[in-house]
Amino acid sequence: SQQVEMARSSVGAKKVAKSIMLSEYAWGADQFNCLNRLWTKESHWNYKARNKTSGAHGIAQALPATKMEVVGTDWRTNPVTQITWGLKYIEERYNTPCKAWSKFKRSRWY
Repeated sequence: SQQVEMARSSVGAKKVAKSIMLSEYAWGADQFNCLNRLWTKESHWNYKARNKTSGAHGIAQALPATKMEVVGTDWRTNPVTQITWGLKYIEERYNTPCKAWSKFKRSRWY
């Protein structure tokens, strides 16, 4: 889809994430700022990013990467699947991107 192609660039991925954050979670600009800091540190918003040491993969650096299959089996090639999974993970585990960012600042992982 058009959204997937747009999300293959970091600028497009940020636009997609903002859109999903607003429509699915009602998170605003303050939460996006935290998410942007977090995912810039993790992957620079690169859906092909892979940590050679841990095997973490994608924009949100899922570990193991196969966790993203709950959203879609196309997680290796679809940045929207990765963003969707990452936001769901943050909401389930930390409640908000700013709380996930706080955790990352303390421990270098989230």
